[in-house]
Amino acid sequence: MLRRNFIKKTSIVTGGLLLQQELLHAFAANTPLKVAVIGCGDRGNGLIQVMQELKEQFKVTAICDTLDFRLAATQKLLGREKIASYKDYKKLLAEADVQAVLIATSLNAHYDIALAALKAGKHVYLEKAMTYNISQALALVKAKALHPNLTLQVGHQYRYTPLYFKVKEMIDKGYLGKVTQIDCRWDRNWNWRRPVPEPSLERKINWRMYKEYSGGLAAELLSHQIDFINWAFDTHPTEVYATGGVDYYKDGRETFDNVQATFRYDKDGMIGNYGATCANAKDGYLFKLKGTKGSVSLLMNQGVFYPEKETKAELETVDGVTGATKIVWNKDGGIPIEADKSKDGTWYALKDFFDCVATHKNPPSNVLTGATTAICVHMANEAMYNRKIQYWQKEYDVFT
Repeated sequence: MLRRNFIKKTSIVTGGLLLQQELLHAFAANTPLKVAVIGCGDRGNGLIQVMQELKEQFKVTAICDTLDFRLAATQKLLGREKIASYKDYKKLLAEADVQAVLIATSLNAHYDIALAALKAGKHVYLEKAMTYNISQALALVKAKALHPNLTLQVGHQYRYTPLYFKVKEMIDKGYLGKVTQIDCRWDRNWNWRRPVPEPSLERKINWRMYKEYSGGLAAELLSHQIDFINWAFDTHPTEVYATGGVDYYKDGRETFDNVQATFRYDKDGMIGNYGATCANAKDGYLFKLKGTKGSVSLLMNQGVFYPEKETKAELETVDGVTGATKIVWNKDGGIPIEADKSKDGTWYALKDFFDCVATHKNPPSNVLTGATTAICVHMANEAMYNRKIQYWQKEYDVFT
């Protein structure tokens, strides 16, 4: 890796981003896509707020939730004439004037709603994780194959975020060398609970706490990092070891508040460590990739490349061609990875969803990639709850 290549070819310090050219061109449609949002909790309303920034691409024409107060809050958020509201998604799919649905419900409902939407001829944006378990993931892959003209995109936003796209580019071009270790954390010091207006609504509102509805921390948080590794290295784990427990919040929850999973990627010679706790916020979000030539340390919107000793010496070499170009080092001996931070991953993902619907292009985060990550998440949960190593099975190879 010569210094001139690092500066001129990778565009880490300055320059354009392939993502802008390949993924984000807007389709010149005459009217916005008519969308229904199914699931009007925090995530559903968050998607609506992003769509309000993309008024030329999206118009919300119907909403659905089983809770009346959520429907009322979402109607207020939309802030215009009253739109069609439903408590039953089946009635929405049969009656509402919509071309696409955005599904942001509890995880256990993802499969049934997505399947019904495809059968109703609707495009689907399905929040992560794609499905609750492995059998549903494999079934949805088969179902989507019966509807080739419909778009199904899964909400793994790192496949669209400029910073993470640039890190994948660095990996592809060999700037990290041979990566052997991946360390990921997503920690918080919070019980993860939402307020409940009455006890009968506990499981509907705090569904993330209960195994019947949720994949817990592995699905809700760590799935993003798991999916990025699948994408960046075109891989999946061969073995999954995991443990966890309800170690702090003894409040009746069933999903673990403290988890650790180790993935073995045999064909890549890599180990991935994925952990989360609800009882300490010091590290917060961490994502580190360690290779023979250098490491990348990532936060949500920041990234730094730390070259190994020999790589650093090579980058510091100044010759007649590159001497006029300066590499900016931070105080820790790293090189900041510059990328557009003006929008979050959801904005890029929804913009691409519109583009894929309009042009019949397959999304980067699609039913096959979504199934692979959903399988990984379920393997991690099976390993931690049953205290048994999980092994990748041949039938999980949805890309073959």
